[in-house]
Amino acid sequence: MPKAARVYVAGNRGLVGSAIERRLRGGGFTNLIGSDRDDFDLTDPRATDAFFGRERPEYVFVAAAKVGGIKANDTYPADFIRINLQIQTNIIDAAFRHRVKKLLFLGSSCIYPKYTPQPMREEHLLTGKLEPTNDAYSLAKIAGIVMCKSYNRQHGTNFIAAMPTNLYGPNDNFDLAGSHVLPALIRKLHEAKTRGEATAEVWGSGNARREFLYVDDLADALVFLMDHFDAGRDHEEEKMFVNVGVGEDVTIRELAELVREVVGFEGELTFNRAMPDGTPRKLLDVSRLSALGWRPKTALAEGVRALYDWYVHH
Repeated sequence: MPKAARVYVAGNRGLVGSAIERRLRGGGFTNLIGSDRDDFDLTDPRATDAFFGRERPEYVFVAAAKVGGIKANDTYPADFIRINLQIQTNIIDAAFRHRVKKLLFLGSSCIYPKYTPQPMREEHLLTGKLEPTNDAYSLAKIAGIVMCKSYNRQHGTNFIAAMPTNLYGPNDNFDLAGSHVLPALIRKLHEAKTRGEATAEVWGSGNARREFLYVDDLADALVFLMDHFDAGRDHEEEKMFVNVGVGEDVTIRELAELVREVVGFEGELTFNRAMPDGTPRKLLDVSRLSALGWRPKTALAEGVRALYDWYVHH
């Protein structure tokens, strides 16, 4: 991407979108559009089309999405599939019609089947049944991948996709009703410490394994992919998207112990087995991204300390 290119980050106020904008500004990009414009509804096709017609972006990062943790996904599946299908359909179609040079669609590691061999490779997509607690969100993201592939096949576009692992970092969501596991643990243990409580509850058995990527590392990887990865000519789903992760995972129990140490909570952790664990393990195979020449920089302990510091100050 040329430094003066017109770049649109859809969802720039969220966890991922704000990190992408930080990375672009830090890299000398001078023509980010959308950040200071009037808000509009990305679920509205006419409003989305009008924005693209007015602003004429050349490169687009699709980081706008309705996201949430395991409880939110399980409670509001209709919202997750409807809103995400609307957003990505409107953006991808507008990008085609207004001749965007390149688009990067953000998916999620939950696109893979519940019992996928570990670590999960790109070719494992659509090889089994999804995790039931988030199948609506997962199917929306799979549809986004197939939509990008289909536009490439029919219209010759260069629409690519990236599937990040579990993310955390500045501007994360700490609402316990809808947050992911890491920010939820930080809030729970911080509040338990502040109140002087003897115990803090962790959802699930603690045995599920998860991989965690600092969001600024993800943003760096996405800009890297814009420069170094193209959709190709064979139009196969697994060849036009790339896993983005660290290649290492921890149990939720180990994560909770790390958060307890960082927060300084001296009480006992209790595990509520009545709450679901979700997929037993989610570890991405990142060999394709590594072969392209990119690797993450932030260790988990370092990232958790940075996120806790951000939480305390915000």
